Amino acid sequence: MSRFLQVNRITRRFAGADQAALADVSFDLNQREFVTLVGASGSGKTTLLRLLAGLETPDAGEINLEGEMLSRGKQVVVPPEQRNFGFVFQNHALFPHLSVSANVGFGLAKQEDKRQRINELLELVGLEDMENRFPHELSGGEQQRIALVRALAPKPRLLLMDEPFSSLDKALRHELRGETRRLIEQQGITTIMVTHDTDDALAVSDRIVVLKDGGVEQIGAPADIYRTPANRYVASAFGACSFLERDALGARQEQPLIRGVEPSSVAQKELWLRPEDLRLKAPGTDEAIAAGAVSEVFYHGSSQLITLECSGRSGKSFTLKAIRSGDKNVPETGTRFDVVIRPGQAIFKM
Repeated sequence: MSRFLQVNRITRRFAGADQAALADVSFDLNQREFVTLVGASGSGKTTLLRLLAGLETPDAGEINLEGEMLSRGKQVVVPPEQRNFGFVFQNHALFPHLSVSANVGFGLAKQEDKRQRINELLELVGLEDMENRFPHELSGGEQQRIALVRALAPKPRLLLMDEPFSSLDKALRHELRGETRRLIEQQGITTIMVTHDTDDALAVSDRIVVLKDGGVEQIGAPADIYRTPANRYVASAFGACSFLERDALGARQEQPLIRGVEPSSVAQKELWLRPEDLRLKAPGTDEAIAAGAVSEVFYHGSSQLITLECSGRSGKSFTLKAIRSGDKNVPETGTRFDVVIRPGQAIFKM
């Protein structure tokens, strides 16, 4: 099956820059798929989005959509207005002098069903009673909803979203990202979103493209990115992770590192542990991989993120982070625990 969108070896350099903003980047998209580009500032994610939109021209590489060449280096460039893409900007970019209704209908041709399409979309986001209001009369969440349905109104071939939730508070962004995903699925629109927020990416994406310094670090489903990260950069980008050398725990080459794991499967490998992979128990636990003292606690209400300074059977010191859920008692600094790995949760790396 041919891919809906193909990005092949895209490179973009800016004058005076020491390195390329994007270097030999490739990925593809299936129809109706939701893919998120994730990376820190300077990773190239926004440049890539602008190249897809036609707002920037690549120095090399190709962008192909449904068999149509949109970009081939600087030789072939289809202008933005001819691509039929929707775009949701970080600051919403609503027209302040137009009503809600006029904003939503801005990209629609003058046709008989224009009014019907506007009404349909406003009803889908529960703002049908606000069609005559102006953007400054709307809350941040309402502006976000209008920006989204304005982009969806012409039924674009591809929807591009640049940090769509960054201006919203935590509670509202959680609500809107689920609502946004459901609406996009309902409309059947293929989507690419840019964000630096890994929680947003994990929550809404079918696949994630992780960028760093203009290159691709890993592409995969959210669960694969989180549970089987390609390298330490990806592991750290998507949450706390403890990295241990095998001998830090004092396990001999011929011994299982963890109960139920064959020795050969962990030989010469690092052990990567997410906080939720660990359980904390009272000292004296037989299956403990290490013992440690609490050095820091972050209380999150339903859980606690606890940092422990540990020593393994080899006597080496290292730090572990563990999550303890459902316990109202917050341990004091210096409290000692044994650390146990939840069965089947460790990540092994060469």
